[in-house]
Amino acid sequence: MHTTTGRPLAPRGVTSPLNCRLPGVRLRCPPRGCTTGRQATFGPADVESLIPDTLEDMAQDAEFQRTAERLRREGQAALTREERMKRQRSLDNLGVPSFYKMVQDGGVTTLKRSPAKIFQLNIGLYCNQACTHCHVESSPKRTEMMSKETADRCIELLKSCHTVNTLDITGGAPELNSQFRYLVKEAAELGIDIIDRCNLTVLLEPGQEDLPQFLADHKVHVVASLPCYSEKNVNKQRGAGVFERSIWGLQALNRLGYGQEGTGLNLDLVYNPGGPSLAPPQATLEAAYKQELMDAHGIEFNRLFCLNNMPIKRFADFLIRRGKLDEYMQLLLDNFNPAAAEGLMCRDTVNVGWDGRIYDCDFNQQLEIGAMRHGENGSKNDSKGPVTVFNITSLDELTGGPIACDNHCFGCTAGAGSSCQGETV
Repeated sequence: MHTTTGRPLAPRGVTSPLNCRLPGVRLRCPPRGCTTGRQATFGPADVESLIPDTLEDMAQDAEFQRTAERLRREGQAALTREERMKRQRSLDNLGVPSFYKMVQDGGVTTLKRSPAKIFQLNIGLYCNQACTHCHVESSPKRTEMMSKETADRCIELLKSCHTVNTLDITGGAPELNSQFRYLVKEAAELGIDIIDRCNLTVLLEPGQEDLPQFLADHKVHVVASLPCYSEKNVNKQRGAGVFERSIWGLQALNRLGYGQEGTGLNLDLVYNPGGPSLAPPQATLEAAYKQELMDAHGIEFNRLFCLNNMPIKRFADFLIRRGKLDEYMQLLLDNFNPAAAEGLMCRDTVNVGWDGRIYDCDFNQQLEIGAMRHGENGSKNDSKGPVTVFNITSLDELTGGPIACDNHCFGCTAGAGSSCQGETV
């Protein structure tokens, strides 16, 4: 059920903010002692890399090992096709039309590209973590990295496009890619907003000691993952010890002025549910986050983005193993919101993979659903092969082209909508 604005009334399956709160759970002190509140230190001096712990967790995770074995035996393309078929089977059982038909019947504006405003680069899948919800399946075992040649071409396209106002850098842990700082420095000279999608623990990795200051010096907008404000829930989703390191990272950013009004250093947090439910309203949970993080750890931030989990990759595996895929797809359909579809991020975002291929969003990238474009005369481009940063002369070539959609897209139109910038309505 929806209001006249399209916002759902009490959508089913929404996670209560209280599910995130565990009274009495507090950050334990670092080995060399800690102080509380605003004076808390940025972790112990001898903090080590998280990567060995992540690799050990992966080795002991039976579900991960089974998936890894299938990946070696059958290949990524085969697993992606199987995953899509299972989603489609769920929708067929529910008698649901295609996503295109659903938005058309809902009176949604035609899904075509408007001039690009956000240039999003996924510069590599290497990461010091291996989160259970990760839609790009990042880990320390991934080796895909953006090359200098591809980074150079992305900067050329960015400089030639006058409609883009944001460079959005993601991964993996993008800061661990050799091209990260180069991209930041080049974009900073253009005076546009630069987003670093940061997992926070990377700030404590050996060799990254100067990273917080680098981000502040270039006024990088940090969008940081923190799926809950309780230690137990964060570590369950993201790995042992991640919560503590995340708090240290946030405290370090705060000391440089991040998250504080008047500094021009924006620090936003990202929440996503730990299971098969929808995210709660942003405003409600943001207030709870701000109070809990300030009271417990003296941490300040600007905004909270609430994202739905997309039924792809690791989260799809999670649902399938527990027999919850049909239930989750039903939840997304029950909360389909035409108003949320009007604000889909794919309308004005150009997403680029580490190898230079272009997509409509980061989710399509992981499913290898490439972007489409129109020729100069407005007809669909019939050239063979994927669209890449190397075979277009300008991002403007993509304007007016159709947006590629599939059955996972219902995750972006459920409830208040979901995008890399949070709610879409």
